[in-house]
Amino acid sequence: MLNIEKKSHGNNLDIALEGRLDTTTAPELETIVRTGLDGAELLTFDFAKLEYISSAGLRILLAAQKIMNKQGKMVVKNVSEEVKEIFEVTGFSDILTIE
Repeated sequence: MLNIEKKSHGNNLDIALEGRLDTTTAPELETIVRTGLDGAELLTFDFAKLEYISSAGLRILLAAQKIMNKQGKMVVKNVSEEVKEIFEVTGFSDILTIE
């Protein structure tokens, strides 16, 4: 299960995720990313309550990063040790801005 909390203020979009981002929950986030980034200059993902991310979730982060490279900046914050390890093993720690 995945809870997604989306807040936008000005040209900033904040997305907080709680639960598991996997093949069953990824399509919901993909829809938000695809439709919600128009005009966004800063996209912030808050992973404080994210327990797990699968390759499907990584694919969405990569797609969001590609979009934001053209129009602004993307930041991933409050990453747990488990998720950080997944980012390091997959090389995503070199692609993403992690705070």
